[in-house]
Amino acid sequence: MSDADDRELRQTIDWRAIDTVLLDLDGTLLDLHFDNYFWLQHIPRRYAERHALAPERARALLHQRFKALQGTMQWYCLDHWGTELRLDILALKREVQHLIAPRPNVGAFLSALNDAGKQVVLTTNAHPHSLALKMQRVPLQRHFDAVRSSHQYNCPKESEAFWEALDQDLEFERSRTLFVDDNDAVLDAAQQFGIARVFGIRQPDSRGAHIDRGPYRRLHDFKELLPI
Repeated sequence: MSDADDRELRQTIDWRAIDTVLLDLDGTLLDLHFDNYFWLQHIPRRYAERHALAPERARALLHQRFKALQGTMQWYCLDHWGTELRLDILALKREVQHLIAPRPNVGAFLSALNDAGKQVVLTTNAHPHSLALKMQRVPLQRHFDAVRSSHQYNCPKESEAFWEALDQDLEFERSRTLFVDDNDAVLDAAQQFGIARVFGIRQPDSRGAHIDRGPYRRLHDFKELLPI
């Protein structure tokens, strides 16, 4: 994003009209590289070793199984994949936990929200065990007024049911809420529910491609939303 685009984005946000900020975790506050590496490289490698398969065969089999459940609660459930793959998923996550890292200027942005008295809520599809591991590695939890995983509601953020459950739980004003997520399907659901301001992420994986398609304004760095 150019300096001009940066200034334009700041000018479009009236923070006086925002009370609640909802933030995704993986690919938004945290670099998606950890998750992409884990599911696309580390798990296939360990699965191949566990089941005596060629690495290419293991990747092909897992790709089919992952794709079939993408966006569902089973896709986000470590217990499901542990049973299906006969692997200790959380233990395998710990093997590569050094890759868990925040995206640029996340700490400064969260601190600014806290200083401004905004209600800050983490909304994630992450399994509670994965969430706990990530918060141990990157301790952001002190910044949040509430943390809500879709596993608490038994419906993914891609569904209207999640947003209805979140609203009943926290009673936030949709017209005075800002939401950031790297998943367009989730942004679609939030916008359809009436969240006033929704933003995507331009590069969720620091080693992946930039995302320029789609209808949403995308952030590259959280400094683009400062000052508050």
